[in-house]
Amino acid sequence: MPAPDLVTAELRLTGRIMTASNATFLGSIGDVRVVYKPIAGESPLWDFPDGALAHREVAAYLVSQVLGWDIVPHTWLRDGPMGEGMVQLWQERDPAQSPVDVVATDDVPETGWKQVLEGQDENGRMVALVHEDSPALRRMAVFDVVVNNADRKGDHILAMADGHRHGVDHGLTFHRDHKLRTVLWGWLGDTLTTEERDGLDRISEGLRGGLGRSLADLLSAEEIASLAARCARLRLAGRFPAPSGGMPAVPWPLF
Repeated sequence: MPAPDLVTAELRLTGRIMTASNATFLGSIGDVRVVYKPIAGESPLWDFPDGALAHREVAAYLVSQVLGWDIVPHTWLRDGPMGEGMVQLWQERDPAQSPVDVVATDDVPETGWKQVLEGQDENGRMVALVHEDSPALRRMAVFDVVVNNADRKGDHILAMADGHRHGVDHGLTFHRDHKLRTVLWGWLGDTLTTEERDGLDRISEGLRGGLGRSLADLLSAEEIASLAARCARLRLAGRFPAPSGGMPAVPWPLF
């Protein structure tokens, strides 16, 4: 059976993700499973008043493609049962893996993990937020700095059975002002690798060509200029940034 046209073939809804803050549906296009977020179901946000969040999700995918790290699953705009929205290929995560976790402070692994912060749980027990120390998550942390991700929760990182990590839920990205809120602070101050610097160069080059033209249909000129400036600053600094500004450095809830 030939693959369906993902833009024009019928999109059928099969369920709804009730934990999402915006209307988010499971669906299928032929035998292809997808996530569908209609623009009509987006909740208004005081700090993201301009443009559709669905456009930002697609913009994040385009940046991910230029980076070449396959962070964001295939994402596109199309019409659906509730009007135009973002559609993304469904990813079946491995429930046995937890790239980000909260553990008792006495149980923080000595190797292979990075500790982000400590606090108390609802029972007064001291706990720590940790994430794995892996190239896949390092690349995602670089990506989040570039797109100015304001909502990198632990559950927005999908662990694939083969060790790959996908990032999802990128509606709160590309703001002109600094908005970075993430659980991936474990490499603070670490020097960027050659691979990571090369990725930044690919974005900067792409913004002067095809990537810039594609993003012009999704983001404002000011947002694209801010994206270019973030790439340039990170490339010049050559290391992971520290939290800055008056906003919290991590999203809430964490998961």
